[in-house]
Amino acid sequence: MKKYDCMVWAVWLAACFSCTQGSQPDTRESLTKYVNPFIGTAYVGHTHPSASLPFSMVQVGPDTGTKGWEHCSGYYDADRSVIGFSHTHLSGTGAAEMGDILVMPVTGDIRFEAGTEANPDSGYRSRFRQENEVAQAGYYKTFLEDYGITAEMTLTPRTGFHRYHFPAGSRAGILFDMEHGIGDETYHSFIRVVDDSTLVGVRKSNGFTRDHGYYFAARFSQPFEETTAWKDGTVYKAGTVEGKSTKMHVAFGTAGEKTILLKVALSTTGVEGALKNLTTELPAWDFDGVRKQAEATWDTYLSRITLEPLEEDQLTAFYTSMYHALLMPNLVTDVDGKYYGWDQQLHQSKKGDIFTNFSLWDTYRALHPFLGLMFPEENSRFVKSMLERHEQTGLLPTNEYGLCETWCMIGNHAIPVIVDAFLKGDSSFDPETAYQAVKHAQTTEHRKSDWSNYDRYGYFPFDLSEVESVSRTLESGYDDYCVALMARALGKEEDYAFFMNRAGFYKNLYDPSVMLVRGRNSQGAWRMPFHSFALTSESEGGDYTEGNAWQWTWHIQHDLPGLISLFGSKEAFVSKLDSLFFINPKELPGIVEVPDVTGLIGLYAHGNEPSHHIAYIYTYADRPDKTAEIIREVFDKFYLPTRDGLCGNDDCGQMSAWYLFSGMGFYPVNPVSGEYVLGAPQFKQVKLTLPNGKLFTVKANHLSQTNKYVQTVRLNGQPVTGNILKYDDIKNGGLLEFDMTESKGN
Repeated sequence: MKKYDCMVWAVWLAACFSCTQGSQPDTRESLTKYVNPFIGTAYVGHTHPSASLPFSMVQVGPDTGTKGWEHCSGYYDADRSVIGFSHTHLSGTGAAEMGDILVMPVTGDIRFEAGTEANPDSGYRSRFRQENEVAQAGYYKTFLEDYGITAEMTLTPRTGFHRYHFPAGSRAGILFDMEHGIGDETYHSFIRVVDDSTLVGVRKSNGFTRDHGYYFAARFSQPFEETTAWKDGTVYKAGTVEGKSTKMHVAFGTAGEKTILLKVALSTTGVEGALKNLTTELPAWDFDGVRKQAEATWDTYLSRITLEPLEEDQLTAFYTSMYHALLMPNLVTDVDGKYYGWDQQLHQSKKGDIFTNFSLWDTYRALHPFLGLMFPEENSRFVKSMLERHEQTGLLPTNEYGLCETWCMIGNHAIPVIVDAFLKGDSSFDPETAYQAVKHAQTTEHRKSDWSNYDRYGYFPFDLSEVESVSRTLESGYDDYCVALMARALGKEEDYAFFMNRAGFYKNLYDPSVMLVRGRNSQGAWRMPFHSFALTSESEGGDYTEGNAWQWTWHIQHDLPGLISLFGSKEAFVSKLDSLFFINPKELPGIVEVPDVTGLIGLYAHGNEPSHHIAYIYTYADRPDKTAEIIREVFDKFYLPTRDGLCGNDDCGQMSAWYLFSGMGFYPVNPVSGEYVLGAPQFKQVKLTLPNGKLFTVKANHLSQTNKYVQTVRLNGQPVTGNILKYDDIKNGGLLEFDMTESKGN
């Protein structure tokens, strides 16, 4: 097999080698004990308790529902019956998708309909109890009450590994359901018997991703006796079934207690790729050994950061946040480097492993900066995947799932990720190729990027750009700024001037009479009537994306001094910003809730990404005490070690990355600047073992429940002025000390 440089695979092989060579065991306590995958599985978090590995192709675990807001990940905390166990899941998104290749162990008569949560007796689904569930890093277990079956799952990067314990006297069977999917519809599938212990097949579907598919290869630890097929509602005996929707029941007969192991490998390229992934990654039948290897892989990642908490619960919140931050994007290449590309063609990757599932409107803010700091080797692979997509299709991703562009969100936020990697010295890609890709994204019109209007008017007019005109202007301005920085670094001064000028377009939408940003039409007139508190999104056709004027006015990440100057003084800026946190939304007339606008402190919405940097902009106006107060309140309210402990969609790790940075005491308000704004640490001590082998330690002296304000900051013993920490300060290793106090100091 050609050697690829994916860290997930390298760590996996290292773990396997360690186990087989009898090396000395690691006596250090595994940090995986603090990971609770159930955090965020309640209504708004949309996380999933599946067995997963960092950035793996497979996430194998339970699906309890497939429709509605609460089932975006396939699992909803309030459900009490499970449909089965599928092999792909999104973590924390606001759209229902994936749920590919569902299997369900069953006993008794064959039933092909799934049934409903309201009436589980109507189908093959089974009741379960939360007290019988176990979810750990790389492992999931539950008890299926209707069948008396204990179901367990672990995995390798491309293969789900199941262990089912059937009760004595039962007619053991396993059902494969290619009709099943989360929020989408199967349009083609097949299942084929290869031999008496192997199945192969495919599921192709349309939904939020429009068109995606996974092939699979499944192998059982013992031969099955017979198969029964289902095709578009018709049941018959067959070894092959193909059609729009297909299912197959595999029977093992009646006997004493029976344990059946099942391996299910995925591939985007075909059944041959799935079979190769299966035999390469999972040749043996050692379930417990694979589970231990999965845990060891997670511990290798988690151990890059060690934590001394203020309170014990913070360990669970921190390492679960880190776990969630390492779930996406996801692998698409087979073990031999082949993959089915964005251009619908088979490719042999020349750049290492390729990834998909980029929720960039969310993740450019803190998730990718976190990966760039602590896991730059992984972030580099993601950048190369974005550039390979551009090579095939002429477009960078914006909101991509399953190798399909959804166009769900706004901006071209692959740009800040690529530019940040370049500015931080990533030499794994060609700078000129990358620059042409980001420049193309900001100058060639595509959906939601009508640059002719933007350039002509200096903003997106709401009568020409009918939805999200204000938010799109602000987001595009940040991307312009990023392209400008890369142009300057490459000596392209004319481009630098062009894009830096556009980066100031936000000023054209600031209305000093109301001290808010608002929509303007192509004649320059302000939107009338103006409902500054009204929450809107694309579906409502408003000027803002999942928010309102009060939340979006602060969305100038690259030019906070310029934004403050629009208010006339720092005092006026702070006064207006205070109002955001003090307004009671319940007292506002006619306000309509938007599902993504959650985690409210006044009108500040921590459950949605455009608010994530707002607490830190007080610091630019010389009020870091207010930053400290908000961070502590967010920690106390919105990151709890419970199933409903997240206040909003985790959005592929962005919510979690905010927690990681903020707990350490700094945050990338402007992700490409090479700077972090100092906040207020929430942990006594954090140690970062950096990829270059150096150690960076953060200490919060005298931190307590009352001592939440920062008195002084020192870096390697020298006072820090300006409330800014540089990327190079961290990369070089050292000690950052905060002296905490109960006094605001203002």
